[in-house]
Amino acid sequence: MKLKLFIAIIFSTSMSSYATEAVDKTEFSFEDLKALAKASAEKPYTPTKVPAPELIDKITYDEHWKIRFKEDETLYPSGKKAPVQLFYPGRYFPEPVSIYIRDDKNQVQNVPFSNDVFDMPDNSPAHDLPEGFGFAGFRIMRPDMKPDWISFLGASYFRTDGPEGQYGLSARGIAINTGMNQPEEFPRFSAFWIGPAEKKGESVSVWALLEGPSITGAYRFGLSKDNKEAKGHITSVTANLYMRADVERLGVAPLTSMYWYSQKDKTEAKDWRPEIHDSDGLAIHTGSGQYVWRPLNNPQSVSTNSFIDENPKGFGLIQRDRDFNNYQDDGVFYNKRSSAWIKPTGDWGKGAVQLIEIPTKDETFDNIVAYWVPEKEARKGDEFTFSYDIEWRPLDPKSKTLASVVNTRQGLGGIPGQPIPEGVNKMVIDFEGPVFKGLDNKSGIKPIVEASNGEILEPIGVYPVVGTNQWRLAFDYKQANNNPVNIRAYLVDKNDEAITETWVSDAKVTIK
Repeated sequence: MKLKLFIAIIFSTSMSSYATEAVDKTEFSFEDLKALAKASAEKPYTPTKVPAPELIDKITYDEHWKIRFKEDETLYPSGKKAPVQLFYPGRYFPEPVSIYIRDDKNQVQNVPFSNDVFDMPDNSPAHDLPEGFGFAGFRIMRPDMKPDWISFLGASYFRTDGPEGQYGLSARGIAINTGMNQPEEFPRFSAFWIGPAEKKGESVSVWALLEGPSITGAYRFGLSKDNKEAKGHITSVTANLYMRADVERLGVAPLTSMYWYSQKDKTEAKDWRPEIHDSDGLAIHTGSGQYVWRPLNNPQSVSTNSFIDENPKGFGLIQRDRDFNNYQDDGVFYNKRSSAWIKPTGDWGKGAVQLIEIPTKDETFDNIVAYWVPEKEARKGDEFTFSYDIEWRPLDPKSKTLASVVNTRQGLGGIPGQPIPEGVNKMVIDFEGPVFKGLDNKSGIKPIVEASNGEILEPIGVYPVVGTNQWRLAFDYKQANNNPVNIRAYLVDKNDEAITETWVSDAKVTIK
């Protein structure tokens, strides 16, 4: 395939608020991209037109994955260590995306779309798609052309296969009005520039143009694989955002995952597998140094939780339970799903980590979203810059001094052998960590359990779990009304110093 020389970018209304055209310029830098995004935000948004929408709709999910980029057309913008292959458009990825290759001198080349660079079945509806349509996204392969380890596909979504080679949760460029009583907006990456790694330790650099009705953005991604410190991949992100319109809820560094049920709420599902989820909790390391663990829920209606903070040290959606025996799924291996940890670069100021939970009745729907909401309102003409790393890890970074939550279970309240109290559930939380070494029931460990919109019932039990390095906290609770009970719990030593992270939940009495 011969690459057509890309020369510059000018504004056009033929396909979107901007499009690629040839003019007399051969270089393109991140500064050019920021200038383009900023100028675009000052113009009305024009939705991208999908050529031949009836034909593209025939390329279903199954048909789409039968179409493969030819190996001998593979691109090598960062050498043999990061081969790049491109995705074909389809029903779920209909809007064309422009792909450019950038060299180490900022020279860029357009990659023209053609059916000739794809293998597809003879009866594929894609054969009827007109030439010059546009790609859907791209993926980066391992050097031996075996499985890909990161992909950008659909709206502003991207994800990696993590440390154990199993795709799960996703990240995206931005979240707009998620979980609100109005339609969510999904800005999209309309163009990518892929080039040699700019920084030590990175495998490849990617630049992307974001466009949507309320926002534009210029993004730089530094992609690195198999980082020893994180024990997984790292995606370094710089996002320059330009508001085209007022936005009520701006979600920065959003993560999207799936939670159906776990050992905590197995009674809510009827599947044969013990647990089904891509992530089982939200972890936060606050700006003040507190470690927080919030187990995920599959609520009966959309639920929003906000954790007010200033300059957070990190947050993420985590798959802490990594034991195959707790899933028994040898097809999609939920025990191998990656966790994703957002590690801000510099100060983010005041705001909140926000968690959105949406009801689901199966495992095919991503119903969990977490992101940072800046305290400053996002208004037309405003500009924001956020830099952060996404560490695709097995687990979240642990405190060196505090024990972590390893299990959360919920069941009927009361004492075995005695009448079951009405409207009462029991919560059991297991903590584990080196801090427990040498401690026993006489060491003065005490529980701190607080609740609002409900009541914590005595007695509250705390004791070591025989044969383990874990301590168990168990208590009964009941609701004050139909709303969840907001509970906060942790353990302290004899000097009233916290020795565990803080477990928080908005629990309902669901087992009766």
